[in-house]
Amino acid sequence: MHIPDGFLDPIMCGVTYVISVACLGYAYTVASRRHLWTAENISLLSCLSAAIFAAQMLNWPLPGGTSLHFVGGALAAILLGVWLAMFAIFLVLLVQCLVFHDGGITTLGANVLNMAIIDVFVGWLMYRILTRHSKSNRNRFIGAFLGGWLGITLAGIACGFEIGLSPAFPYGWTISVPVMGSWHALLGVIEGLITAMVVTYVARKAPHMIISER
Repeated sequence: MHIPDGFLDPIMCGVTYVISVACLGYAYTVASRRHLWTAENISLLSCLSAAIFAAQMLNWPLPGGTSLHFVGGALAAILLGVWLAMFAIFLVLLVQCLVFHDGGITTLGANVLNMAIIDVFVGWLMYRILTRHSKSNRNRFIGAFLGGWLGITLAGIACGFEIGLSPAFPYGWTISVPVMGSWHALLGVIEGLITAMVVTYVARKAPHMIISER
């Protein structure tokens, strides 16, 4: 899902950069207002970012010139809350882009939008909806699973639209969206299960680590 340089036209790159910067700026403001930038939270954010970084480095190529990999946005959102989670995934994407050349600099805005904003927010929202009235292990598992599955699926669809609507990309959205959406929906089952199992385990062994439920 890391879009490389040359896949998006300048307009799409600019628009996604503006949206991503605005969302991250708003997230930072809210996190500061709620006093979330504590030493404990920053330590957890750093450790979780490192784990997600390692998971995202596993890539599978897909037809149409892109690839498939785990994201971890829903997991970060459930453990850290949506505002800190955006920065956790953003740090992962920034290091991958600047150091490992995984995803382009011109397309960093799009990659942040897809993985650090859409996936994070959707995963967090689904979890909140399913656990609003009861935080039983069953509701946690279902909410985390659906958050992981739907988050990565919608992020993949958004990625498909971005590259498919860009004249610089050789294929149209009628090819890129079905490819990205269908494959990420399949991968989403695995990501959803991993997210659900990790959240259930953490809630049972160390519930204080789930910042979003404090």
